[in-house]
Amino acid sequence: MNIIQVQDYTEMSRTAAEILIGKVKGNPNIKLGLATGGTPKGMYDDLIEDHVRNHTSYEHVTSFNLDEYIGLKPNDPNSYHFYMDDSLFTHININKERTHLPNGTADDTNGECQRYDEMIDSVGGIDLQILGIGQNGHIGFNEPGTSFTSGTHVVTLEDSTRQANARYFDSIDEVPTHAVTMGISTIMKSKEILLLISGEEKAETLKKLIHGDISEEFPASILKKHNSVTIIADQKALSGVIIP
Repeated sequence: MNIIQVQDYTEMSRTAAEILIGKVKGNPNIKLGLATGGTPKGMYDDLIEDHVRNHTSYEHVTSFNLDEYIGLKPNDPNSYHFYMDDSLFTHININKERTHLPNGTADDTNGECQRYDEMIDSVGGIDLQILGIGQNGHIGFNEPGTSFTSGTHVVTLEDSTRQANARYFDSIDEVPTHAVTMGISTIMKSKEILLLISGEEKAETLKKLIHGDISEEFPASILKKHNSVTIIADQKALSGVIIP
C-alpha cells in the first residue's frame, strides 16, 4: 500500500481529484468506480471546479457506483442516484448513459446483482476504484463477516452503519435496512484502488487496516492483497499509524 500523507480533508480531496483528473486525461475511456457519502464530496467539488476552469472532458468516461439503498427510487433525495447527479454528474459533461448504479427498486434483487457484475465485466472491469472506509472496516456496504469472494449482493446494514448515515435522513427510522453493494471480489478486480480517509474518528480504523491482520471481520483488510492501492489520509486519521 502506498500512503500519501496530507494535512487535512481539503488537501485530501484536492490530491484525490488531481490523481483522478490525471487518470482521465491519460485515458479518456477510463472506467471509474465511484463512491458516495461525506468522504468523496470534496473531491467531487474539486472535479467540478476543474471541469469549469480547465474543461477536463468526461465524455467517454464510464462509471460504476459501489452501492444503492434498497427501496429508494432514483429521484429520492437520499438515494445514491440523486447524490451522484447532485454532487457530480449534472455539473460535468459525462454521458448519463455511461453512468451506472445498482437498481435499488428492482423486482429481482439477486438478478440485479448478477446483472451489475456482468455489466462491469462486459466493459473490461474498473480501472480506478474510489473507496471510503467505515469505522467498522466496511468498504462499499460490505459489513464485517462478508466473504472476501462475494460478488455484488444484497446486504443487511449494521446499526452502526445506519447510525453513521442517519445524518442524511430526517430520522434513523428512515434509513433503509438493506442495500445492494458491489462485492469484495468485484472491488478487488479493479486495476487500481484509491482509498480516502479523513478525521480522528477514522484513526483507529486506519491503524487496524495498516497494522492489523487480514480478516473477513474487517473487510477493508483484504486491500492488503491488492497490488495497486493508494491511501490518501490526513494527519488526524494517521495519528495512530506507524509509517516506516
